[in-house]
Amino acid sequence: MDGTGRGQKSFVGYEYKEIVAEGSRLNFLLDGYESFGWEEDGRLAESATARSTALQQRTALRMKRNRKIANKVELTRLERNFEACVDEIGKLEKAKTSLAAMYAIIVGVIGTAFMAGSVFAVTAQPPNYILCILLAVPGFLGWLFPHFLYKKIAGKQTEKITPLIEAKYDEIYEICEKGNKLLY
Repeated sequence: MDGTGRGQKSFVGYEYKEIVAEGSRLNFLLDGYESFGWEEDGRLAESATARSTALQQRTALRMKRNRKIANKVELTRLERNFEACVDEIGKLEKAKTSLAAMYAIIVGVIGTAFMAGSVFAVTAQPPNYILCILLAVPGFLGWLFPHFLYKKIAGKQTEKITPLIEAKYDEIYEICEKGNKLLY
């Protein structure tokens, strides 16, 4: 260097982290990780698409944190607790509809079995039309009923699980508050 008086930046070593999440949860995760000393790495593309499906878009969030941050051990412990709570919220969100989907599929398969029996009854030699009709009615009901069953069970599950999700969000906010106090 020529010694012209330019200010020198002190060296800061960073650790890096990449999180892949749904686009709708990205801001929530970014706010949470900032409580543990992470900041968005602005040098990279804002958020590259990691996987794209017809149902949801998953995005990569790249972050960095000073390696010599104070209280790093405690912040890391709180961060892991935060991540566990976020994972639990994801599982609870899936639980809202998984039981309903399972029951709807089972009823649909049973309806299909009745419909298959109806087809076999009508194609038998000689055709048994009465048995065909008796098996076709529950078959059609087995194809129509799953939609309403799904809606009803999913509604009940949502009512039951929503308070648990809200409690997890409260726990996350407490964890983030503790992490933020350790930073400043």
